[in-house]
Amino acid sequence: MFALVQLFSAIFSSIFIAGAQAQVTTNCARNYTVVSGDVCDKVSAAQHVSTYQLASVNPQISTLCDNLFVGEVLCLGLVGHDCQNIHVIQAGEGCDTITAGAGITFDLLRTNNPNVDADCTNIYPGEVLCVAAQSFA
Repeated sequence: MFALVQLFSAIFSSIFIAGAQAQVTTNCARNYTVVSGDVCDKVSAAQHVSTYQLASVNPQISTLCDNLFVGEVLCLGLVGHDCQNIHVIQAGEGCDTITAGAGITFDLLRTNNPNVDADCTNIYPGEVLCVAAQSFA
């Protein structure tokens, strides 16, 4: 009976991972395979992709990013829309210091990171923003 449960588990896992990999967008500029301990902000910082971009090209990722699984293949950006110039927000930073450091306008920051509200009150330490000098919208 235990062997049957193991076999079913192995088959289900293979189907689940294959299904998730099949969801990867065909026009991905880059891909990344999730490893143990990954969370969205960690993947974003390490792979040079904004938190917003990672979430927007992978609709299967939950709002809290609590559903990544080992072996899942994520799309990091779409061809022609792949911002790799990023900034990881540090404690105490605001949009004014981020835009000044990157040499971009607040409007461009918001164009590339539409998740940032007009008052820039919803950013948080560890979040990864696109700070490119061009629009990726």
